[in-house]
Amino acid sequence: MLNKRLFFSLFLLAALPVFSQTPDFTNRIIVDMWGELDAYPESTEAQDLTLEPFDYSISRVKAVSEFLINGMIYGWNFYYTPQDKARNVQEYFESEPINNVDFTLTPITYRSPIVLENKMHAWAEYERTKKQLWTYKQWTSITTKKAQGRGYGKVSDGFDGIINATNNAIIDALRTYYRPIIKNKPKEIDGKIIITKAPRIGIVEGQYTVELDFFLETDRIIKYTQF
Repeated sequence: MLNKRLFFSLFLLAALPVFSQTPDFTNRIIVDMWGELDAYPESTEAQDLTLEPFDYSISRVKAVSEFLINGMIYGWNFYYTPQDKARNVQEYFESEPINNVDFTLTPITYRSPIVLENKMHAWAEYERTKKQLWTYKQWTSITTKKAQGRGYGKVSDGFDGIINATNNAIIDALRTYYRPIIKNKPKEIDGKIIITKAPRIGIVEGQYTVELDFFLETDRIIKYTQF
C-alpha cells in the first residue's frame, strides 16, 4: 500500500537509475508510474476540497499501477469483432481480467517518488508469487505470438481514460497482428493477451497515450458462414 508518510519521506531521495537495457520481469516487476499533480478541472476529484497536497497524485499512481501490473501478471481474455463495412458490422471489443491480484496480500512497493513536469513519478515494484511465476513461465514456454499496440483515451475521462487507452492499445495490437494473416475478415476472434514489457504512458493534445507490448494467444477464430 502506498503509505503517505513514507511517500513524503522518500520524496527527498534521488530517483532510481534508468534501466540501461530491457529489464527482466520474470521474478520482479519494476516500472515507472506517474500521476498528474492536479485532477482535471471539471472532474469530481477537482471539486473535493478535503484533498491534501499529493493526495490525488498518490491515488492515481496506485490505481494505474494496480491496473497495469495486473495486466502484466494475468492479462485479459478478449472478444473482438473487426469492422466489416460490406456486412454493415461495427467493430466490437470486450475484455475481462483473466484473474485479479489481491494487492492487499501481495502489495506493490513504491520507491523514489519525484515530481517531474507536473507529474508525480514513482518506481512501482512487485514480486511475483510462486503461482504467478508459474503462470508467467507458462506464457513463455508455449509458442505465443508477440504484438504491439498504441491506444488513446481522453484525459478529461480521468482514470477511465487510462483504461480506454489500454483497451485501444489492445485493439490496435489485434488489428496489426491479425490483418496480414487472415485473408477474409472473421466474425469474431477470441483469445488471451498479457503485457510483457514496461508500459509507456504519455499525454498528447489532451489524450492519454498508452503503448504496450504483448504476448498473444488465440483461442478461436469464428468465420462467417456466408457473405
